[in-house]
Amino acid sequence: MPETTPGPSTVLTAPPALSAQAERLIELGVPETAGLSAEEIRTFAARAEAAGDGRGALLAVHPDRAPASALAPLLRRDGKPGFVVVDMPDVDEFAPCALELPDAPLYLVHGIDRGDHMANWSPDEALPALTKEDRTPLVLTEGIHWVLQQPEALERNLCFMTIGSRLRKPDGRFDARTPAIWISNGTGRDGRERRNAPKVGWCWWNNRHTWLGFASTTGRRG
Repeated sequence: MPETTPGPSTVLTAPPALSAQAERLIELGVPETAGLSAEEIRTFAARAEAAGDGRGALLAVHPDRAPASALAPLLRRDGKPGFVVVDMPDVDEFAPCALELPDAPLYLVHGIDRGDHMANWSPDEALPALTKEDRTPLVLTEGIHWVLQQPEALERNLCFMTIGSRLRKPDGRFDARTPAIWISNGTGRDGRERRNAPKVGWCWWNNRHTWLGFASTTGRRG
């Protein structure tokens, strides 16, 4: 296992206030995708803030309501929309694995960290280390929500995997692909026009990448 410094090392500001996050989702049209009204999202955010639950939290829509394929194109970087790689047409079949999401259309994700200190680790190495830190990995849609609200969370050479999402094959084994969010170089099938665009792709479960950390959370609340 690669050497690392203990504990989360990412230096990022907290996400915007929940009320601002709600307005961002409304502006992007996420309520329509999720079958929710703008007022439902505003009310959820307001109640969480009033209860003191929203400080530093990310507002997320359950992937059953707003899947990754619908959220990824809403990402923006250098004026370019986000996209899912062409060899991941089954992106929405990557489901939460070994963790439970709140049984609610809207929920909060607390204590998000990009996991820079685990860069150059494989997912197989990172998962038990996160568990030891009492953290759980983000699912793919949570990672997309984070970048929607905080575009600076995605930096070139400081991107992240979302290993809380896995695809189980018909024979019960896991697909070796693991979702990640990074920045396209505009090469290969991405196309030159997508250079610097936010990209939802995948990496192999046992591979290491120096530019990918492992995004995680201290907990979720509905």
